[in-house]
Amino acid sequence: MIVFFRTLLLFALVVLVMRLMGKRQIGELQPFELVVAIMISELAALPITDTEIPLIDGIIPILTLLFAQVGLAYISLKSNKARAIICGRPSILIEKGRIVESELRRLRINLNDLLEQLRVKNYANIAEIDYAILETNGQMSVIPKGSNRTVSTGDLKLTPPDPGLPLSIILDGQVIIHNLKTFNLTEEELFNKLAPDGVTDLQEVFFASMDSTGEIYWQKKEGG
Repeated sequence: MIVFFRTLLLFALVVLVMRLMGKRQIGELQPFELVVAIMISELAALPITDTEIPLIDGIIPILTLLFAQVGLAYISLKSNKARAIICGRPSILIEKGRIVESELRRLRINLNDLLEQLRVKNYANIAEIDYAILETNGQMSVIPKGSNRTVSTGDLKLTPPDPGLPLSIILDGQVIIHNLKTFNLTEEELFNKLAPDGVTDLQEVFFASMDSTGEIYWQKKEGG
């Protein structure tokens, strides 16, 4: 029972600490943030596996790492020089269509790794690429040449209506009232909009969303 409650307590603490550190996926963490995350997991595991270690000996280091991470993040936010030291700088791997060999050697990236990352970004031909930049979090940004860029509505001088951010209005048969009120709709008015498409009960709807233009995307439950 002691191990059970220590595990629950440390689990809650680690979840709280990770939430306070911010919402990021593992692949988007800066190097120092990844180090902090790994150290926190190790520190939390020790008091769980060894009940002779006082619980406070695990809590204090975890909180210390939290304050260190928040402090470094604040410093890097306020100072460009500190950000360059803490997080590093982006590296240009392809410049004006030419591979920068010296940068590849410095970062110890071989050509196969570079080509693999470009294929992941849906660029199989280096001739299509103007710039490829390795960001500080390890992700690669690719800027294609002008002739290979996707045509936008601005290029065609079109001004389609902005749909805004679609909001969920039905989730698994449950109407999301506060989102529905954003569009000044009642449940009855929503039903009237869906009824012509064969909806006899809103509980039949598995998912529905609506954008600022009034366009509704919806799907019935399986078997409905």
